[in-house]
Amino acid sequence: MSLGDEHGARGEDGGYGGTGQTRTRLPDGAGDAYGGARRGGRSSSRSLVTVVGVVVLLIAAIAFANRGDGGSGSDDAGDGGKAGSAPTTASGEQPVKTKAGGVPSGFTQDEQGAQSAASNYAVALGSTGMFQSARRHEIVATIYTSAAASKLQGPMDEAYSDSFLDKLGLDADGNAPAGNTFVSRTVPLGTAVQQYSDSTAKISVWYMGLIGMSGPNSTDPVHSTWKTWTFDLQWSDGDWKVTKDTQKDGPAPVPGDDRAASSDEISKAIEEYGGFTYAR
Repeated sequence: MSLGDEHGARGEDGGYGGTGQTRTRLPDGAGDAYGGARRGGRSSSRSLVTVVGVVVLLIAAIAFANRGDGGSGSDDAGDGGKAGSAPTTASGEQPVKTKAGGVPSGFTQDEQGAQSAASNYAVALGSTGMFQSARRHEIVATIYTSAAASKLQGPMDEAYSDSFLDKLGLDADGNAPAGNTFVSRTVPLGTAVQQYSDSTAKISVWYMGLIGMSGPNSTDPVHSTWKTWTFDLQWSDGDWKVTKDTQKDGPAPVPGDDRAASSDEISKAIEEYGGFTYAR
């Protein structure tokens, strides 16, 4: 669920698709990305194993938490569905002004509010906070209904085990080594309403995820993934809450021929450029 899972890390295979023929220009004066092996269209074997591990653990946790759920697992739009028909231009509606558990809250009880909620929830679930136990508990308790959160919390803790964090280069508290910056960020690009009623909604969020370790000795440089995250939402206690969520790969654009940034450039950008509160 996180990682833009692959949080984040989190599709069904989490790795890069493609033919392996993508060209990547590395920083001037450097023969390797972050001092490691040259990266082609696919991740290094370690990166691929890491991301796949994230995906398998988190998808298993979600599946466990949602088993027995009577909700529909279909992504097909119902009679009131408008999949693909919502405009991609900004609506002009004001973003929410409150937060609960550090996550934007107080969304309006309409289609735009449901889309805004799904986008902001994707950002929170794809953040580095999901790798830290206390912050993860806060995010899950804030975003999910109480019933869904109680089912998901245990499997999520098992998924984010010490051994799992170690594979990502993090310590048991989810912290990166000194001199390194762990990156996990979800960037929503658009939303689609699959189903909507006054009390429930199914919203898909197309997003780009960033995941990896930025540092001089990193063997897993920060790279991008493209996913679609679908949220089943329920109007509960005056706000939209998640009852269930699924992910799938893509759609991914053709990779560009951009120069790969150095670890210093990536770390500086992560520190200087904050995220947004998304409103439809």
